[in-house]
Amino acid sequence: MHPKSSFYSKMVLFGCFISIIPLVALGFFSFMKSSTSVQNHVNSSNIQIMNQTNSNLEQVLRTVDYTLNYVINSNMLQSALYRPLSYYDFQLYNKLREEMSLLQSPETKVTDVILANATSNWLINNRGMYEFNEYASKETLLKLLELQGNSNWMMLETESLGSSDTLSYACPYTIALVKKMPLSSSSARGVALATIPSCSLAAMMDSPSESREVMVLDHNYRIVVHPEQRKLGLYLTDTGYAEAELDHFDSKSGQFETKIDNRQVSVTYVRSDFNGWLYASFTEMSAITKESRSIGWFTLYICLLMIGFSVLIVWLGTRKMYTPIRHIFENIVERLPEIQANKKSELQVIDEHIRDMFNSNTKLRSELRQTSQQVRTFFLHKLFLGKINPPEAMEQIEMFGFKEQVSTWEQLAVFTLQIDMLDETRYERKDRDLLLFAVNNIIEEMIPSSHRLPSVIIDLTQVTLIGRGDITPEAFNDYVYTLSEEIQKTTRSFLDLEVSIGISLPYDNLSKTSRAYQEGLEALKHRIKLGTGVIVPYFSLNSGKHTRVYFYPMQVENELIDAIKLADEERAVELLRQWLDEVFRKDRTPHEYQISLIRLLNDLMIVMQENGIMLEQLDIRDSSLVEELLRLYTNPDIESWFKSRIIRPMVSVFRDRQDSQYQNLSEQMIEMIRKEFDRNITLEECASRLHYNNFYLSSVFKKETNMSFSEYLSQYRFKMSKKWLVETDMPIKDIAEKLSYNNSQNFIRSFRKLEGMTPGQYRSKYKTGP
Repeated sequence: MHPKSSFYSKMVLFGCFISIIPLVALGFFSFMKSSTSVQNHVNSSNIQIMNQTNSNLEQVLRTVDYTLNYVINSNMLQSALYRPLSYYDFQLYNKLREEMSLLQSPETKVTDVILANATSNWLINNRGMYEFNEYASKETLLKLLELQGNSNWMMLETESLGSSDTLSYACPYTIALVKKMPLSSSSARGVALATIPSCSLAAMMDSPSESREVMVLDHNYRIVVHPEQRKLGLYLTDTGYAEAELDHFDSKSGQFETKIDNRQVSVTYVRSDFNGWLYASFTEMSAITKESRSIGWFTLYICLLMIGFSVLIVWLGTRKMYTPIRHIFENIVERLPEIQANKKSELQVIDEHIRDMFNSNTKLRSELRQTSQQVRTFFLHKLFLGKINPPEAMEQIEMFGFKEQVSTWEQLAVFTLQIDMLDETRYERKDRDLLLFAVNNIIEEMIPSSHRLPSVIIDLTQVTLIGRGDITPEAFNDYVYTLSEEIQKTTRSFLDLEVSIGISLPYDNLSKTSRAYQEGLEALKHRIKLGTGVIVPYFSLNSGKHTRVYFYPMQVENELIDAIKLADEERAVELLRQWLDEVFRKDRTPHEYQISLIRLLNDLMIVMQENGIMLEQLDIRDSSLVEELLRLYTNPDIESWFKSRIIRPMVSVFRDRQDSQYQNLSEQMIEMIRKEFDRNITLEECASRLHYNNFYLSSVFKKETNMSFSEYLSQYRFKMSKKWLVETDMPIKDIAEKLSYNNSQNFIRSFRKLEGMTPGQYRSKYKTGP
């Protein structure tokens, strides 16, 4: 039974939010950090690979360069440069060949060495000695002779050199170290070449892969070394690289990202200090981020697992924390069904209910204080009128907090005050009640609360019980009289009003208060001859003796009358027996016993008259009840006569009236339910319409129907829902709304709980026809 905006859902969502967001953030930043770390590691690795590749190739190139310099600067070659050579110079030729063989080894990768002297017209290579003018590739050599600088690394087509040894490697391009001879002269007589197939140098680099490409570029960004022969000799721009981005290679080494053929590529390069070549690695970003993606997926799975675990913990924890709130909310809704229609969260409902409880509590406290004052006043009325027995009187004294002060009193007295005639004053008769209230306040202000009980007004007489325990009886009489004079003077001064006061004889037991009250009233009756504005102590009357008081169990009689009105026969018979026991327990004359019996009979007949009970209803027609009663002389006969002639017939009449009244009220409430079951009808609303207290109506309804109002309403709605499911095509959602359910799910759960199946299943099972 949850409202539309459930606090439980909000708690779950909030718990998920504060647990999921940190996990997502942690996972995201972990992925970013690991990706960056992986990429930095790959970039660092690429730089190391390029440096290593550069170092490996340069070691070979430097060895070739150094050895060729040695050959050129040798004495034999220097002497041969300035003379023609023929077959007769075979010894010199052999020595030169020995020098040239120093360049050719597996480490240097050199396939051929060419010594060409254009001036002296001779050329020596691996195959022998030739005349320069007759050499097939002399044009290529002459162009090389025209190069600037004495030493150059060149990439030449293998076929253009005419070297069969180099051609045997089937590599389309050859790397040639070209040096002019002599090195120290400004005018070159010839050139010396050491040739290395590009494919041999490519074999020294890392094995190629689909995602990574390594190459060596010359000063013009021409590919001089590459694992794929088809790309040798191409310019970098021919491979899809934008010419405008060549400026990225200006530094000695570096890394950057670019796009080649719509592929995002990371470029790592190192420029050689030896010959200015560029060693470059082109790696696809997808390969670099592959490991990052693996880490990302792993991080995602871990985060999802942790999120699922967190959501489970949040759900279980929220459910446990929400349980007390749900119980409170359900208890409120169960007792106040109209709350179901309100679109409010549980806490709003609980907050409003608590506020209502506090308001009700404040109101109840105020009403309780008022009621307490009224009950206290009622108790004092009964005390003064003698309608309460001594034990109950002491209980009430203790309950109202008077026990401590009363227990110290040894002398008590009652004084009664009445307002004299108002004809010659500025007041009117209608002001008498207000004036008595004012006099009451004056008395309570003048007499300390420790010396009195609260003052009350009984039949236009202000009555106050005064007590002291710290003075002698004579001093107490003087205190009371002096106090009466001060009250009379104060009333005359402030209210311009004459009052008369009667003072009872002092007494020492609270049970004699009603007699003292009668003495006070009796004293006031002497105003007839004493006049107005007088203070009349009772000790000046009746020779200073108390009036004789006959005991009569008034309290038991009142309880007996209440039991008869409530149609409680058993209780009434028990109280009758108690009343007779208390009357006959006292030693009296037969005449006094008869007076008490006649008084009881008279009070019961007054109850009959006030409640409209005719004598004929009690089967009393011609006989006289008083005469019948006076003919009885034993206790059992009197008890039997009262039970059979008075009490049981009266109880029967009151019971019939109650049954008729209860039935009528229940029928009216049931009719309201049948007519208005499709809205939020409440017990309070019925009580307001019928002008009865809702607690009284609740007890009457439960007595007649054996179920509470809310249970009957729920049962009737359930009955109507089954009727609509079978007899109509009304959607279940509309049925739930008509029956004042907050949503259809609540209706379905309630229906299944009562019927053992869902509304849809019930309709399918019992509905017949189209």
